[in-house]
Parts: sequence; C-alpha cells; structure tokens
Amino acid sequence: MLNWHPKSWQASQVSQQAKYPDREQLDQAIKELSGLPPLVSELEIDQLKQQIARASRGETFVLQGGDCAELFRECNSNSIENKLKILLQMSFVLEKGLNKPIVKIGRIAGQYAKPRSSEYETINGVTLPSYRGDLINQSEFTQQARAASPDRLLKGYSFASLTLNYLRTLFDNQYQELSDFNAWDLDFIGFSPNKEDYQRQLNSLKNNGSYECNMALQITPFHLKDRIYTCHEALHLHYEQALTRQSKKGKWYNMSTHMPWVGMRTNQLDSAHIEYIKGIDNPIAIKVGPNTSATQLLHLADIIDPDNSPGRLTIITRFGENNIYRHLPQLVNAITGQKRTPLWCCDPMHGNTKVTGSGHKTRNFDAVLSELSSAIEIHHTMGGHLGGVHFELTGENVSECMGGARNIEEKDLARAYKSLVDPRLNAEQSLEMAFQISQLMQRSFNPAISNFR
Repeated sequence: MLNWHPKSWQASQVSQQAKYPDREQLDQAIKELSGLPPLVSELEIDQLKQQIARASRGETFVLQGGDCAELFRECNSNSIENKLKILLQMSFVLEKGLNKPIVKIGRIAGQYAKPRSSEYETINGVTLPSYRGDLINQSEFTQQARAASPDRLLKGYSFASLTLNYLRTLFDNQYQELSDFNAWDLDFIGFSPNKEDYQRQLNSLKNNGSYECNMALQITPFHLKDRIYTCHEALHLHYEQALTRQSKKGKWYNMSTHMPWVGMRTNQLDSAHIEYIKGIDNPIAIKVGPNTSATQLLHLADIIDPDNSPGRLTIITRFGENNIYRHLPQLVNAITGQKRTPLWCCDPMHGNTKVTGSGHKTRNFDAVLSELSSAIEIHHTMGGHLGGVHFELTGENVSECMGGARNIEEKDLARAYKSLVDPRLNAEQSLEMAFQISQLMQRSFNPAISNFR
C-alpha cells in the first residue's frame, strides 16, 4: 500500500492510548520490541486467511474465545491447558453438530490491553488512572500500580511468547489427552432442563463423532494434531507497530498475532486504529454495534478491504438481544448489496452486559443465547449464514455470568468472580453453549427440528 508505514497511524486521531510519563523510556521499549523475533509466522497468518475465506463460504465455522483480559500471572501451565481444553471441547461438539471443520482462534497470547470508558477511576475520594490491562498498568488501586510502564510492553511480549510456545507443545504432545471426551466434566448436564438433548448429542459424539474422518468434507479427525490460531484487539498501537514486519514480497504483517481486530471504541473512519489496520496483510476483524450505520460499515470495508479479498475481512456484530433485529438486517443488506463476502461473526456477550445491585458486571446465559439464535435466524432468512462466534470465556469454573445449567444467580456471583474487567462464561457454560449452538445451527438448516430451548 503506497504511503503506508507501521508508524502512519501517529498522524491520525488517537484514542484509548496509555499516557506514559517518560517518553524516552517508551521509545526505548519500542526499539527493543522492534528487534525481537516475531511471535507468529507469515505462513500461519496466510493459512488462517484461507480458513476464514472458507468460513465465509460456509465450508468451515470459526470459534473465537478466551479471556476478556489476559493476566500476566496466569501465564502458567494449568491456566493455558484449561483455556485450550475448553476450546477443544467446544470445537469437538461443534464439529459434529455442524458437520464441518472448526477453525479455532483463541483470545490468547496477546489480549493484554483493554479499552476503558473513562480515563480515571475514583474510589473513596481518591482518583487514579483506570486499569487498562496488564500490558499497560496494574489493577491494584495505588498510584504506583496504575502508572503506565513501558517495561510492561516487553513483559507482555515475553508472556505471549511463553504462552504460544506452550500451546504448540501441547498440540505436539498432549492433543489427544486434552480432547478426550471421556475425561470431560459433564456433571452440569444433570442440572439442565435440556439434559435429554445434551445426552443425545453426547451419545452421537461417542458413537460416530469426530473420530471418523469425513473425506467428503475434508474433516481432520479431532484426535489428530490440529492448530489453534491467536487473536487480540489491536489496541496499543505502539506495541502493534513494534511487532509489524515487512515480508520479502513487500507485504506488512502484524507478527504479534494471527488475527488482530478493531473494537467499537476505535472503529471511527478517521481513527489511528483504522489507519494502522488497513496496511497490514493479516485477516482483520472489525466489531460493529448499534451505533454503526450501514454507511459507516461500507466505508470501513472500503478502507480495510478495498479489493474484496477472500478471508480479509471479518465483521463481528455485538448488538444485544433487544437490538439485533433493528440493526443487523440493514448492515447485511448494505454489505451484500455491494457483493462483498466477509465472514459474519456474532459476539453475543458485549451487548448483553449489565451491572447488578451488588456492583458486579454480569451477563445472562439466556440473553447471550437469544442474541446468538437471532443472528443465526437473520442470516439464514436473508440468504446467508453465520460463519463464526466470538465469546469471552474461561476454562475455569468462575461465577461471572448468570444462568446456564446450574442456574447461577446474582447472589452466587461473589463466590468466584475473578475477572478484572468483563464477565466470562465459565467452563461449564462454555461447553453448554457449544451444545446449544449445534442445535440452533441444525435447526436453521432443517426447520422441522423441534425447538431446543
């Protein structure tokens, strides 16, 4: 792209960036990052783009999931294994239910920065900078902890590298063990009013599931070696810039992740984030919501994907269960009217966030499922298909989202509420959601299937 450079964003309108007290220290950290090895490869990035192109045609399905905000202290073997395990389990259920390969993209090895609605936070009359993720500052409410530190950029790179290395080791050596459904914790099924449906799906998995290779669909048996890709919000532009490298063919790639995305707070047409993202050759996702007009989305598509290149653009919608019918159809009409073929992905989490009387941010399982069900129906009715889902989830049994088979209530949230920013589906809720998605997608293909809920 002519006149584009990884630093081009610095001439645009910048928002959601950390304020560093020592500019020289920041420059030094960026310089060090720029000389470190890439975290992912050009080949892997191009392979993911091909898989996303297939998903946009309905040949595969994309599962994106992981922490709202990764914590440095959770870069340990148990935490990484649990994150991978839940994605594999969900993929197993979805692969069988949808009868197509599942492209697994973890919000992992880089999801260390978060946008905030306010620059500052006040507690007991004391005002300090907001916590913006471990890449920038610390969550403890002290002046020292909340100060943005450039050294954390280098720590973020190190923890991302360690995480990726362990993920690859797990795939090489323990893939079958992690994906063995005979070792799954399925006690939650007994608490669900849908237990008979879940058990039916489990029996189907055990009898003729993904252990068999469906050559017609080119589905790799689930127990064989597979790949997980990474994604994170391309929020901290100095970090993204430092890890952007030029290939021998002259293309620029963000080598910190396979698939960066731009969020709702930074997707303005003239934003520095859009200026940055347009110049790299990774597959790109853009999040859109109730405030995104059809005109704005078309302009974003023109900027990010001017050639309508297969696999380049993913549109992640996040409206809320009560807004999706009002907004999604007009966006779909606008995109299809220009014969564009992006991957449509649903994030049913962010639009359904609420704060309880006790002050906990939470999401309701049924509201998340409702928006997801509506997205599937809308795309199907309009002659297309939903090609992916995007969840904030964890492999731990936290109590952050209400509902699900165990019917977590508001009074239960304090029991194991661990997120520092947004609430996540726990391991049981995540797996239950995979069962629900399988049934919803099957019903969209065959309306004769009875209502699952």
